[in-house]
Amino acid sequence: MADERTRSREFQVTIDAHDPQALSIFWRDALGYVHPGPPGVELPAGADPLAAWESFLERAGVPKEERNTRSALEDPDGRGPRIFFQQVPEGKTAEPRTGPRAHLDVRAAPGLRGEQRMAALEAECERLVSMGAARVRRFDPEPPMGAGHIVMTDPEGNEFCLD
Repeated sequence: MADERTRSREFQVTIDAHDPQALSIFWRDALGYVHPGPPGVELPAGADPLAAWESFLERAGVPKEERNTRSALEDPDGRGPRIFFQQVPEGKTAEPRTGPRAHLDVRAAPGLRGEQRMAALEAECERLVSMGAARVRRFDPEPPMGAGHIVMTDPEGNEFCLD
C-alpha cells in the first residue's frame, strides 16, 4: 500500500476566461473532451450538456448574467485531467514571455519525428486556427533534444504548444 505522502493525486487545470462557455467549447473541440451534465441530471444519449446546464441553472434560480461564470470539461476516456474555466473580470495583462510560467502542451504528434511530425503539427495548427486559435511561432526540430513544436494562443490569448 502506498504511503500517503507518495500516492499520486488527481488534479484539475483551471483557466481564467472572459467567456468560460465559449472558451470551453474551443478546448472541448481541440482536445476531444466533453462537457459533463449537471449534478443529479441523467442525460439521454445525444443530449446537449450545455442546454441541460442552462435549464438546470434556470430551475435553480441563477440569474441569466451569472450563468456563464464557469464551465468544465472532462476526458471521456478518463485519462486526462478535468479542465475548469472560471470567469475573471480582468484581461490578460502580461506578455506571454512574462506571464504565467505554465501552459498546456497539446500532444498532437506523439511518437512522430522529423518532417512527418512537423506535418502532423502543421495540420493540427490549421484545424485549431480555423476554430479561433492563433499561430505564434514554429520551432523546427533541433536534434537530439528538440523534436519541434508550434506555439499558439487560444481565442482568449492563452498560450499553448502543439507538441
